[in-house]
Amino acid sequence: MTTPPRALITEAAAALLRTLQDRHGALMFHQSGGCCDGSSPMCYPQGEFLVGDRDVLLSVLDVGDGVPVWISGSQFEAWKHTQLVIDVVPGRGGGFSLEAPEGMRFLSRGRAYTEDENQQLDGEPPVTGARYEAGDRPRDTGTHVVAEAQDACPIPAARIQR
Repeated sequence: MTTPPRALITEAAAALLRTLQDRHGALMFHQSGGCCDGSSPMCYPQGEFLVGDRDVLLSVLDVGDGVPVWISGSQFEAWKHTQLVIDVVPGRGGGFSLEAPEGMRFLSRGRAYTEDENQQLDGEPPVTGARYEAGDRPRDTGTHVVAEAQDACPIPAARIQR
């Protein structure tokens, strides 16, 4: 069984990301932990956001030349049982995120891993900023692009009351 990716991106979000890459060059995401912009994926030019030794690389999205998705180590501990799905919706992006003037904003969605997936992931420690600096990279887990968020995060059917 293949270990599931820790982060995915919808095709709509990937399309916006490609537009931003054409304009700004190499990009990266850092999953914000709150404060000014809530808990949202913040998009920066590669290297503009300084990754710390304890930050965790969730995935490198296969969009353009690859877009790393980082999260703080402490936030990863709270989210490690959840697959992050980066989507896009109309609205104003986070004040520091590159999509802010586009009339769209990146949005984090999540899917809880199954017990089997959690066991697989336990066997593969994530790449930290320190390990990345030393040359470690995450294993290739296939494409990270899904058609729509519900392909990764199914919406439960509404219960019909009679």
